[in-house]
Amino acid sequence: MKKWVKILLIVLLAVVLLAAAYVAYVFISYHRIGDQPLTPVQTPDTAPSLSAGEAYTLVSWNIGFGAYEEDYGFFMDGGTESRAWSKERLTANMDAIAGYLKQQDADFYLLQEVDTDATRSYHVDEREPLYAALFDKSSVFCQNYDSPYLLYPLTKPHGASQSGLLTFAPVNIAAANRVELPVEGGFMKLLDLDRCYSVSRIPAEGGKELVLYDLHLSAYTSDGTIATEQLKLLLADMQAEYDAGNWCVAGGDFNKDLLGDSSSYFGAADQEYSWAQPIPEGVFDGYDVQLVAPLDESDPVPSCRNADSAYHAGQYVLTVDGFMVTPNVTVSDSAVLDTGFVYSDHNPVKMTFTLN
Repeated sequence: MKKWVKILLIVLLAVVLLAAAYVAYVFISYHRIGDQPLTPVQTPDTAPSLSAGEAYTLVSWNIGFGAYEEDYGFFMDGGTESRAWSKERLTANMDAIAGYLKQQDADFYLLQEVDTDATRSYHVDEREPLYAALFDKSSVFCQNYDSPYLLYPLTKPHGASQSGLLTFAPVNIAAANRVELPVEGGFMKLLDLDRCYSVSRIPAEGGKELVLYDLHLSAYTSDGTIATEQLKLLLADMQAEYDAGNWCVAGGDFNKDLLGDSSSYFGAADQEYSWAQPIPEGVFDGYDVQLVAPLDESDPVPSCRNADSAYHAGQYVLTVDGFMVTPNVTVSDSAVLDTGFVYSDHNPVKMTFTLN
């Protein structure tokens, strides 16, 4: 055998061994965080409890780990980028997000995709500008996933990610916990990562509680049924709390077309996508829980764009962000706040509600 052939075989063998070692690392490193109690950050200046009959406002926003500015396209959505443009642009955008949230002057905030230590966001703890802007609120952070290093794209790997859900409230959160959600098995679990929702228990008058849920359901699944199973688990949880006499409010990114057919409001896209399906009929049957899908039919604004490229006319847009409430919560208004997708691939959604 010629020397160059031997060298080539050795190189190929080394590549195969390295690839096998990396695959083994990814599967061995993969883990689920599981159910666990969370530690709220209390603020001494907050009110002692919530009051029935008083109107409260809530803003929910998937901030897209601070990277999805209007000119950003993500590689898993058909774009090219795997990380924020730069650390400088990321931190500037996070400051802008924090400032925008403060301007809303809401009582509650439910945030998703807040990175604490991730390659894609240059290991910036994105909670810090949010804490600084909303310093007068109590809060609780819930880690959604802790993913192993993704060695793709090869030129600029997405890397490892620690990210989660951040909740703010005007009253000290008495207790909180993380609830694990089912995820798809096999290789897909590496793409969709871990999933959970956070539960914050907030004192209200009469010894009752507002049970507040922050959620981010699965997106990168093979058939969309996993997100439906996740939703059913949350519905059962809310029903149990309602049966116990508590008020329940949930908000976040459902990764479902909450309008059923968003294209009828926002027009057909220049490409077809199927990652966000409508919630199947019958999912809410048997539950005293109402879906609140924010929509102004006279001036419809989508809550999400597909980040296949920079934001442009004809891009696939829809509403996947919204709320759920139990019958003892009255919703007087809900809306999508039109930011023009300047800060994230999601627009914030806002709801005004009263505890009956």
